[in-house]
Amino acid sequence: MHRSFVSGLMAAAAIALASTTALADPEVVSGPAAEADCFAPWAAETKFFKFPKKEGPYRVALANGYIANTWRIQMIQTAKAYAAQPEVAAKLKEFKVVSTGEDVPAQISAINNFIDSGFDAIVVNAQNPTAFGPVIKRAKEAGVVLVAFDNILDTEDAINVNVDQKGLGVLWANWLAKHLPDGGKILEVRGVAGTSVDTDRHSGIHETFVATGKKWDVVEVVGKWDDPTAQKATADAIAVHKKFDGITAQGGDTGVVQAMIDAGHPFVPFGGETENGFRKFCAKHASEGLKCSSAGTGPAQVAVAIKTAIAALEGQVVPQSIKLPLAIVEDPNFKEGQDFYPDQSDNFFVGNAFPTCGINFTAQEIMGQTQENQ
Repeated sequence: MHRSFVSGLMAAAAIALASTTALADPEVVSGPAAEADCFAPWAAETKFFKFPKKEGPYRVALANGYIANTWRIQMIQTAKAYAAQPEVAAKLKEFKVVSTGEDVPAQISAINNFIDSGFDAIVVNAQNPTAFGPVIKRAKEAGVVLVAFDNILDTEDAINVNVDQKGLGVLWANWLAKHLPDGGKILEVRGVAGTSVDTDRHSGIHETFVATGKKWDVVEVVGKWDDPTAQKATADAIAVHKKFDGITAQGGDTGVVQAMIDAGHPFVPFGGETENGFRKFCAKHASEGLKCSSAGTGPAQVAVAIKTAIAALEGQVVPQSIKLPLAIVEDPNFKEGQDFYPDQSDNFFVGNAFPTCGINFTAQEIMGQTQENQ
């Protein structure tokens, strides 16, 4: 074959590949977003994307990692409940869910499989914020809309949907500083190591403590956002350290309080998440010293991520980084039937609605779904 002909073929192939990649890229446009109240930009400098419009119905996948705690289980159930709502289901040809555990390569492989299978959009709760570079590039080149939520991706080539996780750590630390103006010994129950959520919340807590100028002695244990794991870690910490002046926990908070009760530990100020059981304890024992700040975001943020993916596929304008509001209630404002539900499971996360996005779920809708892959 003549060398010039081969060179011509290679050049043509390169041009075709470049054209394909260009078509896959979203156009960066001026805001606001199509649904400005729902798709709120993270900051003033956040870019706005407009993807090439695709005709529906769409094939959308959820690539989850860690599954072994209540929040993740409820998140999977919420995703299925949202996809089953008639107005959403009408836009979906297929909705697939896979959970791969704490194995980062396994999660990356799952995303690659969804790309190879021709899915239009992939929603991901990432096990690591920086390990997904090659698969992000593959999704972009294939024209697949990639939306990360909760544990997000360190990239501007995917859409990120999240609350201010570092700000949540700041909130909890400020709550403890308010109730412990002279500092003190704090038990910090952390989440899943290596995730952006755990890192950001931890940073917010410690930077805030340092900024107070007070003396803080922080004992860290790993609870993995899971009640049994957090309960055992707390029990072990109390056995070793005897007494803490305050506690902050990223999840598994019901188990943390139960460990205090079992050990006869005095109730102390607590900055924690939004589990129903934790809030029940906060309301019941407030007069005994369990002064709580309960804040976070319910697993319904997965529904916002799916809604964002569909909007992007429809060619609507969306921010590259979307900021969701926190669900916050603090002592003495815990109201039965609004902030906690005595008749519902302790393991149910409250604050599972985003009214600005038209997203609101009953416990029955969520608990009627399974946690298994589909």
